[in-house]
Amino acid sequence: QVQLVESGGGLVQTGGSLRLSCAASGRTFSSYTMGWFRQAPGKEREFVAVMRSGGSTSYADSVKGRFTISRDNAKNTVYLQMISLKPEDTAVYYCAAALTIYYYMVSGQYDYWGQGTQVTVSS
Repeated sequence: QVQLVESGGGLVQTGGSLRLSCAASGRTFSSYTMGWFRQAPGKEREFVAVMRSGGSTSYADSVKGRFTISRDNAKNTVYLQMISLKPEDTAVYYCAAALTIYYYMVSGQYDYWGQGTQVTVSS
């Protein structure tokens, strides 16, 4: 069992930055593919970024060049650095973990989820 706890959300102005953190329990964190998803009011949960256990990354087109996913396996933590934030980035952000994954953009592929952290970008 893996427990995920996100933090770092908040209210920021357009163009601002935030760094989200996701702390994971368990001794095999480094083996997990870690993803970030977000869900805006009235919309479906959407993929944001993923970092595989080997370190490779992928991003949604909407955040490429602005968001960076990273992980510190010694701290069992994955991060999402967000810059140049836009009002359309406003959402609840969730981190997720999966041991085996084929379609990283599909939320159903992930085994564990955090409770989410709210990010609000004001215009």
